[in-house]
Amino acid sequence: MLLDKPITEIMTKHVITLTLKDDLETAENLFKRNRIRHIPVVSNGIIEGMLSKTDLLRISFADSINDEDKVESVVYNMFDISQVMTKNLETITTNTTIREVAEILSRREYHALPVMEYGRLVGIVTSTDLIKYMLYADKVNS
Repeated sequence: MLLDKPITEIMTKHVITLTLKDDLETAENLFKRNRIRHIPVVSNGIIEGMLSKTDLLRISFADSINDEDKVESVVYNMFDISQVMTKNLETITTNTTIREVAEILSRREYHALPVMEYGRLVGIVTSTDLIKYMLYADKVNS
């Protein structure tokens, strides 16, 4: 397994994003439809924050969830994305190695890092991407 490869080898390049104008119900639908857990919030290609599925769970109330695990719209209408998302994100560049990303994510409490190039969002890498790489890299590099 080559841990000194650049993160571009395993990052998601076609990133699903939100804007500050989107609502939390839109975010929940994107999480479910795309089976993802982190969505960068951008404005003109510049990252403003990161919304995670966990962020939505934090604002939900136990009795506000129906049988389909969907938070009632009334809860989402109480907040906007800027109030719920994580701001002041740690970011990495396209030159960051897989090893460096593994070290960062192992020390932090978050599970996704935006990948930036010239101040613009070009990808996202998650702890799941790292796990998949570690599971399958030997097969690919054999």
